Amino acid sequence: MAEVKLLGLWYSPYTHRVEWALKIKGVNYEFIEQDPQNKSPLLLESNPVFKKIPVLIHNDKFICESMVIVEYIDDAFEGPPILPKDPYNRAIARFWAKFFEDETEALGKSFLSKGEEKEKATEEAYEILKVLDNQLEDKKFFVGDKFGFADIAANGLGLYMGILEETTGIVLATREKFPNFCAWRDEYYTQNKEYLPPRHEVLAKFKALFPAASVAK
Repeated sequence: MAEVKLLGLWYSPYTHRVEWALKIKGVNYEFIEQDPQNKSPLLLESNPVFKKIPVLIHNDKFICESMVIVEYIDDAFEGPPILPKDPYNRAIARFWAKFFEDETEALGKSFLSKGEEKEKATEEAYEILKVLDNQLEDKKFFVGDKFGFADIAANGLGLYMGILEETTGIVLATREKFPNFCAWRDEYYTQNKEYLPPRHEVLAKFKALFPAASVAK
């Protein structure tokens, strides 16, 4: 029986955050795929509050919420640090993780909504990308000199935003408008392919999940 189990969806950016952290730490784990339309008794038992993935099970203890799990993994297992050691940089990393949690909903809406809601979300999305592009000026990563906590929190932008752009035909992040962000996204994908689900499989899944969006222009 595996000491560590992960309840998740193979195509979920939130699940992927946790998988990335486990792989950085070199932790062996059992992945238990969940059905969002038919939630398992184990999922309902392990996350009775929100009833959603991901959930990490470690020594029969349940940890929920993706970035909470990432911090737990960083604390509980030996291996390369995910959060910076320096207290200031730790605070900055947590700040950007909070930013991605709170402020990036408009990016999804800019692809998947319609009408006035879509127009408003697109305006907000450009403002968010401008903030991120400015933050990444003269930087390769969000905090420090290597990928870490903030970059894991931003994984929805690193892989999944590009897939939504391809699914919908709507391209928000161009090199002309946001060169620093695009450079970070390229670096994210190039350096971390081993931690990412196969892009073509995620793309096919997103096209199946959002068939109406795949013809949007």
